[in-house]
This record gives sequence, structure tokens and C-alpha cells, in this order.
Amino acid sequence: MSIVNPSREEIGEILRKAKRIAVVGLSNNPERESYMVAKAMKDAGYEIIPVNPMIEEWEGIPAVDKLTDIEGHVDIVDVFRRSEHLPELAREFVQIDADVFWAQLGVVNEEAYAFLKEKGYTVIMDRCIKVEHALTKRP
Repeated sequence: MSIVNPSREEIGEILRKAKRIAVVGLSNNPERESYMVAKAMKDAGYEIIPVNPMIEEWEGIPAVDKLTDIEGHVDIVDVFRRSEHLPELAREFVQIDADVFWAQLGVVNEEAYAFLKEKGYTVIMDRCIKVEHALTKRP
């Protein structure tokens, strides 16, 4: 199964509807890509939920160890982990029944993609959420 992302128009609609983004692998180091991307999304008005067992907090927001530790609904799970971790994260994602599974630029796993698509979820891989937000936001 080849990976087919939603159209740019559909991605724009996803980003307009979303409010809460769980960022898996979010670093509290301002020089890391995950930090910069999450900060940009927070500054754009999204609620960010840091998911990383290695940090206590990010930007004053308490971090959780794993997706299943999150309380309440999650619109987008944005993943900053290596591709081989995606199948395990996909199984966690299904447990919390979030809306969109988003793997950052360079992160792709066909097994995780097929698993989530078979269950009817929206899956985006190998795309940067910050870039897509900039390209799809309305003036």
C-alpha cells in the first residue's frame, strides 16, 4: 500500500478545525525542530500537549509520558519520532481515538499507515505541520 496524503485543501480544513495537538517526541530544547514547530503552532493558537517521558514540561505545560495519559479529546497527534516507532504509536493513537495521525517530514511507515487507514483514520506522513499551516491558512 502506498501512502497517499490528503490534498492540501483537505489538510487546510483539518488545521482550521483542530484545536488540540499532541506532539509526540517534543523536546524542551529550543534548538530542536520539534520545539520550533510546536512553538509556532502554539503561537498560531493551538493547544499543545507535550508527549515525552524524558521531559517534565514544555513552555510551562506539563508533559505526559504517552498518548494514553492525555485527558480529553485530541484533534491531531503530531509525531517527531523515527519511522520505526510509528506502528506502536499508531496502536496508542487508536486507544485515544484522536482524529488525525500526523508524522513529520521524513517520517513514514507503511505498516502504521495501513493499520490506521483500515480503521478509517485520517493519516498524514512526511509533511511538516508548520509548513502546511503556513501554506493553507486563510488571510
